[in-house]
Amino acid sequence: MADLAEAAGITVRTLRFYRERKLIPPPRREGRIAWYNEHHLARLHTIAGLLERGHTLGGIAELLAAFDTGRDVGELLGLEDTLVAPWSEETPVRLTPGELADHFKDDVTPENLSASLDIGYLAVDGDEFVHISRRLLDASTELVANGVPLAAVLEAGRAVRTHADALADLFISVVRTHVLADVLDRAAAGEPLDPTEAARITQTIEKLRPISKGIVDAELSMAMDRRVRAELDSWRRETENGGGGGSGA
Repeated sequence: MADLAEAAGITVRTLRFYRERKLIPPPRREGRIAWYNEHHLARLHTIAGLLERGHTLGGIAELLAAFDTGRDVGELLGLEDTLVAPWSEETPVRLTPGELADHFKDDVTPENLSASLDIGYLAVDGDEFVHISRRLLDASTELVANGVPLAAVLEAGRAVRTHADALADLFISVVRTHVLADVLDRAAAGEPLDPTEAARITQTIEKLRPISKGIVDAELSMAMDRRVRAELDSWRRETENGGGGGSGA
């Protein structure tokens, strides 16, 4: 284990954590000796690369599990690089415990740390933390600085993640049904994919990346407009009805 960790450029503690999360397969054992090989090292390099691209450990576990169970289909399609390439452009941030405290002050509690790890905002790498997104880190820091408790930020983040996953499921369903249906059927039947068709699908998926982001941004912006107007209308009605006033104590 120590040799593998050194070759991968990580700590033994991090390697143990990856094993506990089942991100790497178990070693081959001979008595009390655990043997790791180049496959384990390649897997660790893959994990490092995905972390740098902004994936969470939970998302990496799902990707790796899907890869392990569907490798033959992925290779047959010839689309694995396109399909698993990250749609996000987030930059992960490495933080010492002190730097994390600088962002969130007294809100760095065991409960909040546990929630951050559970959601996937933070991962542990040796003696440091890795936050999945510079933009999310900056937004969380700004919210806390303006009086929103970190626990509330994390609770909202968990809810946003749920809705974002639902949106992603919707987009994937559309792509699977209208772009990849015939290809997946033929792949399941063992038919090879024509290179021209593979190039066309790759080009289509690349075009869908900015389109999907634009749709979500537009819909969220309009939803915020509707919600703000509704809040203002409600506040005006309460004021007109005398419910918005009140004398101070």
